[in-house]
Amino acid sequence: MVLTDVDGTLTDGTLAVLPDGEEVKSYHVRDGFGVLLGQVAGLETGIITGKRSRALEKRAERLKITELHQGILDKKPVFEDILLRRGLAAEEVAYIGDDFGDISVMRLAGLSAAVADAHPVVRSEARFVCRTAGGRGAFREFVEFIIGAQKKWGVVAARFQDLFERRRGRSGERGA
Repeated sequence: MVLTDVDGTLTDGTLAVLPDGEEVKSYHVRDGFGVLLGQVAGLETGIITGKRSRALEKRAERLKITELHQGILDKKPVFEDILLRRGLAAEEVAYIGDDFGDISVMRLAGLSAAVADAHPVVRSEARFVCRTAGGRGAFREFVEFIIGAQKKWGVVAARFQDLFERRRGRSGERGA
């Protein structure tokens, strides 16, 4: 399983505030594809974030993210609850973050990562530091690192090839 923070990790940390007070964030398509790559490789994905956002709920639903926890200031108990409910050991979970609120989970996770522009203390806690900044594809970079370390690129390629062939077959049946 791969867990992530949101603000500063899946986003660049910028918040646009609309006149009604709602905050708007932007997500990079690379990170969305990183979620898909992880899922194709057999990795479940989850989010633990300090803020709440309806847009994030929609994004997580669209990406079929299995764990979404919002409004969490102390992330460690949520991490431990996920382990317990899913029957996972901490060593089986990777976590990526960018700021002080992520350190407690990074210290427990089997593999910890920080985005390139994370606070220096957070980068020093990480076993893997991305070359990519938060909100610019760092999550995908981390997932690709995990897929490579687990030697699952062949599985990913085969599943995508199968998907493309099935889609081509369906479009051929429609005469397209």
